[in-house]
Amino acid sequence: MSAKHPVIVVTGSSGAGTTTVKNAFEHMFHREGINAAVIEGDAFHRYDRLTMKEKVAEAAEKGIMDLSHFGPDANIFDKLEALFKNYGESGTGQMRKYLHNEAEAAPYKQDPGTFTPWESVPEGTDLLFYEGLHGGVVTKDVNVAKWVDLLVGVVPIVNLEWIQKIHRDTAQRGYSAEAVTNTILRRMPDYVNTITPQFSRTDINFQRVPVVDTSNPFISRDIPTPDESLIVIRFRHPEKHDMPYYLSMLKDSWMSRPNTIVLPGGKMGLAMEIILNPVVHDLMENKRTA
Repeated sequence: MSAKHPVIVVTGSSGAGTTTVKNAFEHMFHREGINAAVIEGDAFHRYDRLTMKEKVAEAAEKGIMDLSHFGPDANIFDKLEALFKNYGESGTGQMRKYLHNEAEAAPYKQDPGTFTPWESVPEGTDLLFYEGLHGGVVTKDVNVAKWVDLLVGVVPIVNLEWIQKIHRDTAQRGYSAEAVTNTILRRMPDYVNTITPQFSRTDINFQRVPVVDTSNPFISRDIPTPDESLIVIRFRHPEKHDMPYYLSMLKDSWMSRPNTIVLPGGKMGLAMEIILNPVVHDLMENKRTA
């Protein structure tokens, strides 16, 4: 962890709401005049899109059915840890980008689903901001979470996560419901062993909980809306936060435990800015006086 070169991490699976958090942080960075080095977690996958498909097929032929982007075998956690460690120590480190689509790939004259070359983090940034799957990962070989100054988790309950994935992959990516279900099953061991434990390490955790029936996510015809959800916010160190202030600013919120606030799902973005802005401000004040 570093006062001079803070590392802020948002960790959560695709479709969990990490984009909402990213937008909230971007608003805060703009207001505070913060120049952030933005890192996407997909850049630390081990294989490009085509190679990953080949590796999954090869593994299946050997009877290995659980190779997934959630787990250590398909990622380079050591490079992610090195980036966080080096940035905290010197404000630099090695980064690259994963090009998701044609629009992202065109400026680099590369194919979608490939990586840009490794390069140094630009000089003079105020902090490093990471959004992705593995910002709080700890394994027997690496401890990514050790180097993080603010770790924010964003996670829906698992049935809602599955509903979101099924709808997205069938509607936007053309997969069959059966293929998406098989993917969910294939990556379940990595979800349990690698993804889930991160949310016990987060400083602040935002969990979306639907208040409609999601008991069978594999037949659900629609995704519960924010207004059909509650947000459960858990604080690792509640004594560092002004809970009465949060409750006064967030209408219809309440505390279910001494370290937990519950509020309507439509207020998630507002809650993030109210809660996270003072934390970011303090990190920058510590940086200026370090």
